Amino acid sequence: MNPLEIVILAAGKGTRMYSALPKVLHKVAGRTLLEHVILKAAALNPTAIHVVIGHGAEQVRQSLDTLPPDLRTLLHLQLQRAQQGTAHAVATALPEVGEHSEVLVLYGDTPLVPEGILKTLGSRRDGQTLLLLSARADEPYGYGRIVRAESGDFLRIVEEKDASEQERALTEINTGIVLCPAQLLREYLPRIGCDNAQHEYYLTDLPGLLRKDGKPVEVVISEDFDGLRGINNKMQLAHAERLYQSEQADKLMRAGVTLADPKRFDLRGTLKCGQDVFIDVNCIFEGEVSLGDNVTVGAGCVIRNCSIAAGSVISPYCVFEGSTLKERTTVGPFARLRPGNVLEDEVHVGNFVEVKNSHLKRGTKAGHLSYLGDSDIGADVNIGAGTITCNYDGANKHRTVLGDRVFVGSDTQLVAPVSVPDDVTIGAGTTYTRHIEAPQGALVTSRAKPRVVENYPRPTKEKR
Repeated sequence: MNPLEIVILAAGKGTRMYSALPKVLHKVAGRTLLEHVILKAAALNPTAIHVVIGHGAEQVRQSLDTLPPDLRTLLHLQLQRAQQGTAHAVATALPEVGEHSEVLVLYGDTPLVPEGILKTLGSRRDGQTLLLLSARADEPYGYGRIVRAESGDFLRIVEEKDASEQERALTEINTGIVLCPAQLLREYLPRIGCDNAQHEYYLTDLPGLLRKDGKPVEVVISEDFDGLRGINNKMQLAHAERLYQSEQADKLMRAGVTLADPKRFDLRGTLKCGQDVFIDVNCIFEGEVSLGDNVTVGAGCVIRNCSIAAGSVISPYCVFEGSTLKERTTVGPFARLRPGNVLEDEVHVGNFVEVKNSHLKRGTKAGHLSYLGDSDIGADVNIGAGTITCNYDGANKHRTVLGDRVFVGSDTQLVAPVSVPDDVTIGAGTTYTRHIEAPQGALVTSRAKPRVVENYPRPTKEKR
């Protein structure tokens, strides 16, 4: 079987998006349209992926810099200086394609193309046949139509703008995706003219030219038209988003995850779940997230690049990023975990508590209204309401270290760098600094002596 190379057409402006952003850089599920297509292409194990860029070329180049290194090595970017149609775009990439390769043409604005149908096309390449992918559409407006003979054999593709009334009534549409030997592309692309309504060089003319010369052309019909729709406006972008999310929700539920409402679920990355996981409505998962057995995630949570172990309960409206939660942790509601946290078994972080770059050991509790930043906190520590770690001196960050079983009273300030020994009790309202030398098990307080002023005259506003 000849080598497979893939050409992705991504040069268009996307006028109907009404955006300064190139069309292929709009996002579905947190990834650009183009990135989705590149990932689908890479799954076919091609020898190269050629991306034809044009409008916003530099922005598109920069967006691809974020791809993994092994994927970037497959990419070859070709600049289409003037957008003169799909055939012209393929011809732009052709000089870099191997002589004996077969070329699969994909589109940067079609992110949900099913991997299964692409693998079917790839498996049927024989070095001489052009394979054309079609689909049946109840509403084919805007798509080129497949014209067949009375025998059912393929004749040609006609674009919507060039179609007769009878041809527009046809419901088998051209998806634009073709698989063709490179040698045929080199021979026939120069023969495609631009005598059409748009005065462009259409790749859709290629199958008809080949058929006239007796070259083999086969049509593969896909049953999934929705996934083959191109995105040209914001309504189609939103439709693709919901279609993608519906597919992800179905996969999770088939694997045993309970979603309170699959229509109110968003995945923008990967989500691995154990048994008996429950996810309430309006939760967003980004990056790489894993949920262990019997994890519950309350409504409205946003969780990015986190691992949450078995038996943990996340109450509603929490925001997590870059954190590891061990078994049976309880967090929220309205808690924020910024990057760099490790919460050991049975840690509790309550409502309106923010934790950043901190390690909380087993059984520690911070119930409410506190900030813990750059901290190493021992086991079974109690953090009272209103406690803050003063970790930033205006130039540098410093760490706070609390030993095991420390009790921190409400409204305490821990001025880093500071270290508190095991079993110390810090009274409410204390400012604890590194200059305090408390032994293990001591009580530390720092409160001003009360002052009472009788008959105190409150300030009043002067009348104007």
